[in-house]
Parts: sequence; structure tokens; C-alpha cells
Amino acid sequence: MADTNKSDTPHIDDIQKTLEKQIAELRKEITKINKSISARSAEMLDDASEQASDFYDTAAARASRTAQQLRSQAHAVSEVARENPGTTTAVVGVIGLLGFLAGFAIGQSMNDTSRRWY
Repeated sequence: MADTNKSDTPHIDDIQKTLEKQIAELRKEITKINKSISARSAEMLDDASEQASDFYDTAAARASRTAQQLRSQAHAVSEVARENPGTTTAVVGVIGLLGFLAGFAIGQSMNDTSRRWY
């Protein structure tokens, strides 16, 4: 009976060494995978950063062009208003009157009770 235990011991030691070797190899593979994932995520982050920068540059250029266009149109309107003050006053007055009438009409349509104005 003692002989069978002695013969099993080298076999168990071999299995343990084999398992330890496999575990070491798996750890190396996991390290490689982690490095690969890190490299790929860094590439993706760089790509995303570059795309965001391009988007920002495009949006800034468009906003600048739009602001310039608005400035030139506002300048043109102000020049016309300076040249024709009577017309400008009449237009602003009509717009104000239309706004008042629209507000009055909306207020009356929201009123639940039907009342006469007099």
C-alpha cells in the first residue's frame, strides 16, 4: 500500500507542474489581450477625438459665416431705416398693432365664458 502512494506522488507532481505551466501561459495570453485592448481603445479614442475636433471646426466655421451674414443684413436694414425714418416708424407701428390684435384674439379664444365687449 505504501508503494502505490509513492508511485502516485510523481504523477501528481507532474500534473501540478503541468497545471502551473498552463496557468502561466494563460496569464501571458491575458496580458497580451489586455495590451491589445488598451491599444485598440487608445486608437478609438484618438479617432473619436479627431472626429470631434473636425466637427467643432466645421461648426465654428459655419457659425462664423452665419454671424457675418447676419451682421451684413442687420447693417443693411439699419441703413434703410436711417434713410427712411417715416416708413420705419409706420412699419414698426403696424407690426405692433398686429401683435396687439393677435394677442387680443388669442386671449378671447382662450376665454371660457362668452362675454360681450360692451
